[in-house]
Amino acid sequence: MDTPASTNWYQANFQYLQTAVNQVRQVLEDTINRDQNQTSPLRFETTLAPDILACLQNKPSALETLCTICKLSPFEQYILLLCVGMELDRKFKVLCAKFHGHPDQNHPTLNLAFATFSDANLRVFSSKSPLEYWGLIESGDSQTLSHSPLRINRRIFCYLLGEPCEDDDLIGILKPIPPFPPSSLPLSYQQLTEQLIATWSQKTPTSIFPIVQLCGAELGAKHTIAAAGCSALSLHLNLISASLLPINPHELYQLKQRCLREAILTNSALLLTCDELNQTDGMRELAISQFVEDLNLPLILSTQERQPQNQRPMITLDVGQLSHREQKLIWESYLGSTASELNGQIDTLVSHFNLNPLAIQAACLSLEGMEFPPVKTEQPKEKEPEKPASSSRRTRKSKSQTSKPKIENPFSPLQTHLWDFCRTQARPRLDDLAQRIDAVATWEELILPEREKNTLQEIAAHVRQRAKVYQEWGFAGKGGRGLGVSALFSGPSGTGKTMAAEVLAKELRLDVYRIDLSAVVSKYIGETEKNLRRIFDAAETGGVILLFDEADALFGKRTQVKDSHDRHANVEVSYLLQRMEAYQGLAILTTNLLESLDQAFLRRINFSVKFPFPDAEARTEIWQHIFPEETPTKNLDMKKLGKVNMAGGNIRNIALNAAFLAADAGESVMMKHILQATKSESLKLGRILTDVEISGWV
Repeated sequence: MDTPASTNWYQANFQYLQTAVNQVRQVLEDTINRDQNQTSPLRFETTLAPDILACLQNKPSALETLCTICKLSPFEQYILLLCVGMELDRKFKVLCAKFHGHPDQNHPTLNLAFATFSDANLRVFSSKSPLEYWGLIESGDSQTLSHSPLRINRRIFCYLLGEPCEDDDLIGILKPIPPFPPSSLPLSYQQLTEQLIATWSQKTPTSIFPIVQLCGAELGAKHTIAAAGCSALSLHLNLISASLLPINPHELYQLKQRCLREAILTNSALLLTCDELNQTDGMRELAISQFVEDLNLPLILSTQERQPQNQRPMITLDVGQLSHREQKLIWESYLGSTASELNGQIDTLVSHFNLNPLAIQAACLSLEGMEFPPVKTEQPKEKEPEKPASSSRRTRKSKSQTSKPKIENPFSPLQTHLWDFCRTQARPRLDDLAQRIDAVATWEELILPEREKNTLQEIAAHVRQRAKVYQEWGFAGKGGRGLGVSALFSGPSGTGKTMAAEVLAKELRLDVYRIDLSAVVSKYIGETEKNLRRIFDAAETGGVILLFDEADALFGKRTQVKDSHDRHANVEVSYLLQRMEAYQGLAILTTNLLESLDQAFLRRINFSVKFPFPDAEARTEIWQHIFPEETPTKNLDMKKLGKVNMAGGNIRNIALNAAFLAADAGESVMMKHILQATKSESLKLGRILTDVEISGWV
């Protein structure tokens, strides 16, 4: 037998519910057997043992709590307990069948409730009745409401038992967010959390909860702030995506009621995420507005941009990125003693990857159980004598090759692991607006004049030394404007603009995303700016290189403003330039028509690299590096191949086509295969090969 000390709330709650069910059963038995209605309110606590009553002093039973928050009348409590009794006591079926005079009608009905409880009222037929409004009971099919079979809702039954249970209607829609201690937040997040707490703490019992709108691109940060605020207020937190809200008004109302019921049952707040909302989806915006209206529970809206809200009071908190110092402190906290092994590279990680605390924690946890070998210092090797050049592959090094010294990977295995983990974790989701390019090109494959290669090296130095210049040397304190690195690559198609971006990405160990500006630009006013905002907001986290292709689609010479479209086009150009200057990474724009760009725009670009059409010597160099080492070649004359007046991109197409032709013939790549591939490429370009270009090939 349980002693008072060992009796827990779970046991006491069940005893309380069982006592209530027993009293309702007694009412049924007395009324049916003696034809006598219940005349006084049910008082369940009178028959409870003292230890049970003591256990329920601090935390009332689930039945008491439900009756209080749903404001159930004694008659409505009686109906609810009739349905509970059907699940707990087999005698209820017998009594119901006896009342209805038929063995198959062994279920509670409103008719039975009216006949067995004297203080009955007709409010139970109203849609505003708590039983109906909160979905506490469900009714089956019947010709009349009073004779419809009644049963307890499964979620409510589990709640009364004190058992954890998901609402069947909310599975896959409502997601619980684990609590987060506010003290673990960075200082800037703690300040936002305190504002959230203060907003809800001022609510009076008769007022409605103000909406808290968390605005910004940091999704993880907004979730963490919401969870921390709710933890401080002893609230649970559930998340629902606006994309899951039904458009149908009736379905939307049902979902709204279920979310509200779950909030009162679990003492929880609701986080409605609207970050992926398409602003042109008017039906979805209407659904959000109707869902939020009169939803009197602690509600947090997560949005990318500020959204007006007229139905309820609302405050907006802008959630920005963590400062460099805050991120560094979080890295050091999670790394512990391992931080000393990074040799100051934490600053480099922070300068390239803007990660929230959870992402930083995940990066540090990825080190558990891993062992990294110590860094070995390789001794310089003696220079081997040069081998004579063959006709197939020349080994002489041109000026363009020798101008770029080889830079070894400066990272240790530990640093490399963390860098690659951060790069993968921070990759932006831009599938519909950008394409990630696999950066495999090297400096040796990029054939450019020495001056242009030197400029590319300067660009790499600016990106590589961000942490030292902006943080250690204090330039970041001069303001956020102009901290980005912007470059313009101009030249004819196929001259290596995209390859140069690949080379930079490979050396800097960063991802490069190609954005076709002609696809981003929209004819709808304001849509281009929204697309650009989405690109930059997503890229800020990942430290990626942004390659904007076909820049003249947006950056052509601006004309006088004649209508609203011209005015908005200029706004879009200004917006992109502003974001490029503030972007903490490398943004590259490419164009085939340098002369079409506005000079005012060119003045705001850090670097300009011109990619000339290759001359015969440059084309020969391109041919020397075009075939992989694994490709079998035979008797290729690179100097003769260099006579064909084509850009590097076309030369690559020719080499690839020739390799397929040779493979299909079961031969090594020879001049005849390249000749056939060259003719195909020329036909595609609509040009005629001259005899001088292909003289002596075969």
